[in-house]
Amino acid sequence: MTNTLVWPALRYDDARAAIRWLVDVLGFEESAVYGEGERVDHAQLNRPGGGGVMLGSVREDSSISQVPAGVGSVYLVIDTEGELTGIYERAVAAGATMTQELRTEDYGGSGFVCRDPEGVHWSLGTYRGEETGGE
Repeated sequence: MTNTLVWPALRYDDARAAIRWLVDVLGFEESAVYGEGERVDHAQLNRPGGGGVMLGSVREDSSISQVPAGVGSVYLVIDTEGELTGIYERAVAAGATMTQELRTEDYGGSGFVCRDPEGVHWSLGTYRGEETGGE
């Protein structure tokens, strides 16, 4: 696994359903899921090739208890147009709300934006960001 330094952290009313959706539709892989029954105390989901998210159930004893469930916007870099198209088709088939259809961007790459079943925005695209200047 690559050395990921930024981990978006999300809260869900139904974290177990969110994990299934993120794995089945967006292609994440479960790395760790802790909790009992329907409660998820902590989960780590990795993207193949690097990156990932952490998530858990809404809980009053959480250090981020002030953050409402279903709030957030995360961008995922996808390696190829073919993979991006496949994920887009799975998202459409799963009934995801599309807030931006699959399109080519004027700044480079292609992408789309959808919302997961609890309302988190997921931007997916082939744009990898601008090159940094340092050696």
